[in-house]
Amino acid sequence: MSNKIDKLFLKNESYGSLLSELKNKIRSTQVKAALSVNAQLIAMYWELGRIIVEQQEQHKWGSAFIDQLSHDLSIEFPEMKGFSRGNLYYIKRWFLFYKDAFEIVPQAVEQFPGKHDKSKKKVIIEQDARQIVPQPAGQMHDFATKSIVQQLAEQIPWGHNMLIIEKIKSVDQAIWYIQQTIENGWSRNILSMQIKSKLYERQAKTEKGKITNFANLLPKNHSDLAENIMKDPYVFDFLSLGKEAHEREVEQALTAHIREFLLELGAGFAFVGTQYHLEVGGDDFYIDMLFYHLKLRSYVVIELKTTKFKPEYAGKLNFYLSVVDDLVKAPEDNPTIGLLLCQDKNKLVAEYALRDLKKPIGVSEYQLTEKIPKELKTALPTIEEIEEELNKNVK
Repeated sequence: MSNKIDKLFLKNESYGSLLSELKNKIRSTQVKAALSVNAQLIAMYWELGRIIVEQQEQHKWGSAFIDQLSHDLSIEFPEMKGFSRGNLYYIKRWFLFYKDAFEIVPQAVEQFPGKHDKSKKKVIIEQDARQIVPQPAGQMHDFATKSIVQQLAEQIPWGHNMLIIEKIKSVDQAIWYIQQTIENGWSRNILSMQIKSKLYERQAKTEKGKITNFANLLPKNHSDLAENIMKDPYVFDFLSLGKEAHEREVEQALTAHIREFLLELGAGFAFVGTQYHLEVGGDDFYIDMLFYHLKLRSYVVIELKTTKFKPEYAGKLNFYLSVVDDLVKAPEDNPTIGLLLCQDKNKLVAEYALRDLKKPIGVSEYQLTEKIPKELKTALPTIEEIEEELNKNVK
């Protein structure tokens, strides 16, 4: 009977659609439930951190207070792993990290991260007045009454929160990494890698010295988004190529490490192909790398140059963009964007080169991991020497 029912429903299109819809809803509910549990845990840690700090300040209690608290809470809640002595110290440190930088004032929220009060040297978070209503002594704050930074922190796992305060000293940077983690869905390992590669500093540098003509050639919203996807420099530290590497070697290595390359490019990029073929008037041309950006709804042509930027590079890329717009781009796609990656660039020369071009182009630098210096390489033992030494020790 069971097999007959299975076959009957498997052939029914309506049932198949219903089953697919239900599966998606259940998965969505599971994700929401997990996020809700995480948010409640982080909210509890925030409140716990506040209580630890306030009680130690009020009663002048030292480390013995945290030791005792850890012991008592662990006995009462043995199934919870977050009340170890070490984690309670992390909770306190995490709370203080943001408490020392943020001051809540009774005003409506305007724009995150807020204004800077130079006299107090603290970032002011503007919030609704009900968020600072005094609480009765000894009564825990309502978890619904939250600062903006707490609301953000609740959207990432505790391990991510710990990693950020461990590696980051600036609150502005910490909040930026939280926002990026939420937006891009970074795992803890990816977050660690982005911090190590100094993504925040590179984005800040890019904002100050961007070389593009996007604002002149693209609609406002589209140009802003296009500007935001750019970095300067791009760091390809997952490649063990020296500066002497040829363009084709770099391109092949990036293709071989396409996952890491897409991660460095940022969220939204989809890989289309390398050495993408274009035929124009019977002549053959090959784009180094072609991508499609899902948010921009645009093709992105990337050209790699292992030399310093030259004006003729921009002209050739401009030509590629015209061809892609005519032969590849669909009517519903936005204009194709070009990204020229060089190992070095002269900002003024690049700006002149882009000034009168008709296609949107950005110019950035990229960095490769250096090979082992020759003087160091000669100082390292060979495999044969290591084996010989091991054989001596065995005897």
